Amino acid sequence: MTRRNQRLPEQLRPVTVTRPFVDHAEGSCLITCGGTRVLCTASIEEKVPFWMRDQQRGWITAEYGMLPRSTHQRSAREASRGKQSGRTLEIQRLIGRSMRSVVNLELLGKRTIWLDCDVIQADGGTRTASITGAFIALSDACRHLHGGGIIAAFPITDHVAAVSCGLVDQTPLLDLDYEEDSRCQADMNFVMTGRGQIVEIQGTAEGAPFSRVDFNNMLALAEKGIVELIAMQHRTLGV
Repeated sequence: MTRRNQRLPEQLRPVTVTRPFVDHAEGSCLITCGGTRVLCTASIEEKVPFWMRDQQRGWITAEYGMLPRSTHQRSAREASRGKQSGRTLEIQRLIGRSMRSVVNLELLGKRTIWLDCDVIQADGGTRTASITGAFIALSDACRHLHGGGIIAAFPITDHVAAVSCGLVDQTPLLDLDYEEDSRCQADMNFVMTGRGQIVEIQGTAEGAPFSRVDFNNMLALAEKGIVELIAMQHRTLGV
């Protein structure tokens, strides 16, 4: 099948990272994946949540949001509605879980790193772009702590990135844009580490069920894409 910009089924959208992107955060970047743009910042807070007060370790958590005109029509800010949507809560928990999977929280000390992922423009894959960019911001925040002698050892144990896959016209595709996502027969998100370990898989059939063969094909595409995204993280971070 023909994709926008003549992309091959196994090809990522162009990915660029601007780092740092804001002056005040301990880590920040703007990640662009095709038409999707997400601002990721990492902020260090010298305390942990109340429920962790007796634990000798730190915490990493995330907040996610879409700006009102990040899509074709303006959407109201969730703050104006008085509560976050279920989708927002699910995505920010996913981001936090993904980051904690590659951090030794005991080495972090009794402090919290807040990761804020704000979608400036959405064209599919906002949660996966947020995870890939949040890791870059988190890495810079941890470098700030370690390089400044605030913590004794660098707490990150591996890289982590995420990508979407789907079945469109029964063809497995990597890194869906909005047009592809809106008409896919199956929609999946994969989060994996630099060592190829799986952190989380989210997937659903959008109509008829899909087969194990289809799943394996999408997993293979995701593994290829995440290898490329993690290589990009290494180049961006200079490690």
